[in-house]
Amino acid sequence: MFKHLLFLSFLLFLCGCKEQKKDSSLLQTRINSSSITYAKGFSIENKASGVTIIKVFSPWPNAEATYTYALIPKEKQALITLNKNEFDAIITVPVENVVVTSTTHIPALEELGVLDKLIGFPDTKYISSKATRVRIENRQIKELGVNESLNTEAVLALKPSIIFGFAVNGENRIYETIQRSNIPVVYNGDWVEETPLGKAEWIKFFAPFFDKVEEANTFFAEIEKSYLDAKELAATSTKKPTVLSGALYKDIWYLPSGKSWAANFLNDANAEYLWKDTHENGSLSLSWEGVLDVAKHAEYWIGPAQFDSYQEMELSSKHYLQFDSYKRRKIFTTANTMGDTGGTLYYELAPQRPDLVLKDLIHILHPGLLPNYEPFFFKPLL
Repeated sequence: MFKHLLFLSFLLFLCGCKEQKKDSSLLQTRINSSSITYAKGFSIENKASGVTIIKVFSPWPNAEATYTYALIPKEKQALITLNKNEFDAIITVPVENVVVTSTTHIPALEELGVLDKLIGFPDTKYISSKATRVRIENRQIKELGVNESLNTEAVLALKPSIIFGFAVNGENRIYETIQRSNIPVVYNGDWVEETPLGKAEWIKFFAPFFDKVEEANTFFAEIEKSYLDAKELAATSTKKPTVLSGALYKDIWYLPSGKSWAANFLNDANAEYLWKDTHENGSLSLSWEGVLDVAKHAEYWIGPAQFDSYQEMELSSKHYLQFDSYKRRKIFTTANTMGDTGGTLYYELAPQRPDLVLKDLIHILHPGLLPNYEPFFFKPLL
């Protein structure tokens, strides 16, 4: 079951004084929009009143509705009246405590210095962050069940200021129940982003809830520079090695499509991903014969789903032995880089640290460009 969960995670990888009067018109004047360069799934607008408007366009694939959240500074709450019907939630900031529902949310809290605000999480065993594990062991973070089946009673007992929700579609009755109890649920769609820097930029989404905008901008600027410098280095290589990805699951081979997050990494690493010309932004579902026909002679195999050893792959399917990258031991995986309780670190941290992912790939695919680099996520299959 654990291996199946890892595979599903791989596919996915594939919210005053009496003389002063309340004035809602203050909302109409916009000071500026926070600079969002790569992310397509959200926007931030800062109003003259101090209100921040966050819109989430793509909390899950093919989402039809836009979710709009208004953030009001505590010191201005008494001065501003908003029409509740215009927003999916109105939230006083900075928030005092939160529940998050995806491990990808945790690195942002940690980097912004607000990990102490996290009081609940579903399936805490999958968390790899050492700092967060200390808080779990000290019972400062409560176990809340499973993401799609949150323990409603436990959530309501915690009374968090806000829940950052993760969902694969718009049908989540538990979230609806929680919202009816006046606990705002804000959808986060970082996992839907197609580009590495687009995912990483979601740290700016979290920042206004904690009054940490400057910190988020500074951190992202550092990640952006590191990533773009690595991309520029990869482009200096005159060789573009061919790459296969994915693995079989119940006779279907799942691998990243050409517009996906994973494929964009390979493109930026100056590799020839053999399905780069496909146009979907998630995963492809192919027959093993079709994959063999295209990638039998691929030089590298990057990301063989949940597999962590050649022996495990052979026991799973003899088909794998027909690929040159298997025969030459040129398969690299993230499945061997795990946290203390068995969570795969790649799924948690890689979205926020795309620069490390890209450097890993450059080190593997262009051995001479980063000779002294120590891979962080991708390691040789055992």
